Amino acid sequence: MGSASLVWFRDDLRLADNPALRAAVDRGEPIVLLYVLDEESPGVRPLGGAARWWLHHSLTELGQRIREHGATLMLRRGPAERVVPEVVAQSGVDAVFWNRRYGGPERRIDAALKESLRHDGLEAVSFAASLLHEPWTVQTGAGTHFSVFTPFWRACLALPAPRRPLPEPREIAGAARTPASDTLADWALLPAKPDWAAGLREAWEPGELSARRRLRTFLDEDLTAYDRARDEPSAGATSLLSPALRWGEISPFTVWHDAVGADGSGRFLSELGWREFAWHTLYHFPHLATKNLRSEFDAFPWPRLRPSHLRAWQHGDTGIPLVDAGMRELWATGYMHNRVRMVAASFLIKNLLIDWRHGEEWFWDTLVDADEASNPFNWQWVAGSGADAAPYFRIFNPELQAKKFDPDGLYVSHWAADAPDEPLVDLADTRRAALAAYEDVKRAARS
Repeated sequence: MGSASLVWFRDDLRLADNPALRAAVDRGEPIVLLYVLDEESPGVRPLGGAARWWLHHSLTELGQRIREHGATLMLRRGPAERVVPEVVAQSGVDAVFWNRRYGGPERRIDAALKESLRHDGLEAVSFAASLLHEPWTVQTGAGTHFSVFTPFWRACLALPAPRRPLPEPREIAGAARTPASDTLADWALLPAKPDWAAGLREAWEPGELSARRRLRTFLDEDLTAYDRARDEPSAGATSLLSPALRWGEISPFTVWHDAVGADGSGRFLSELGWREFAWHTLYHFPHLATKNLRSEFDAFPWPRLRPSHLRAWQHGDTGIPLVDAGMRELWATGYMHNRVRMVAASFLIKNLLIDWRHGEEWFWDTLVDADEASNPFNWQWVAGSGADAAPYFRIFNPELQAKKFDPDGLYVSHWAADAPDEPLVDLADTRRAALAAYEDVKRAARS
């Protein structure tokens, strides 16, 4: 084939502000574009059902857009450490470009591939594309990573401004001959029997172009009201960009530079900072989804799991209206308003006394925006076992939360009008039990 480049797509399913793609285009040589579905490498977490649905449609749009630019997206399934070298050998490329990942297993895979490719004489380069600041660049005065958000974000804001986003290439010089590709149908990412995705299809339009439109609409219509109305689940004041950021259909650099300086942008951009904080925490604590960040919580006396209680929570049948509305919104759309996520998570952990990891696993399977950092990070925050954690004794009262943030009952009546009337548990009694369990943790820590 002669000189050619390979661009390896991961969670960066876009053409604009894609440094790996830009590096290949700037070489002026033919390009092979590859996406690898790797759910086999050790430690790599298989996707949940809602995430698989989103990935199918995002790859469909990405493939179409790449064809319009003059190239073809190749699909391969398998462990990346085997698949990428196979494609390199079959296509004869002499340079491989990708954008960085920050999970522990993914970093190991990428480092091993970079070393082996360079050993074989290829150019292998990775780029910063999914975080405003690399995790090793934001440190305390003592040279350690931050465990509290406010000083972390203050340190981020003191750094040089995030780089400007890169333009979308006008043309992509696709290689004349590329190796055989899988088809999306081969991967069976979509639910079939049963097809439970009707609500997802109604609620979402995955892909880069939709993400750009969503950002523009939010900035034009909702940003000024964001700080005031973002906690009201029926207000429609949130950006709904979390799935696009999770899949890299839009970059945080684009969001930052489009929003910064606008009226009301400070609070919104701090939520982008919270996403950064989650990823930086995962970088330094790769087992975030399975281990308590604060090890003293390993002593928490979780009672024996009652499967009927877990199922009632999962299905929105707890008899607690705001919780049930959130869980039913999640099942129908693959999404839940952030304020309601906190209330639903608190109810599971602190009223049902169910280990936060069961909730994290359910959200991983049902959220279209679940990523390996934010999902466990936020669950640990609610549990009180994570970074900058809400104190365990701060227990969200779902009835008071509903009065404050859904006073007219619009959200609850929309999603849970037919939910059970009888509460699964007594909120006051279970709050006392949770606080007693927390005292056990404190006593164990002292001893």
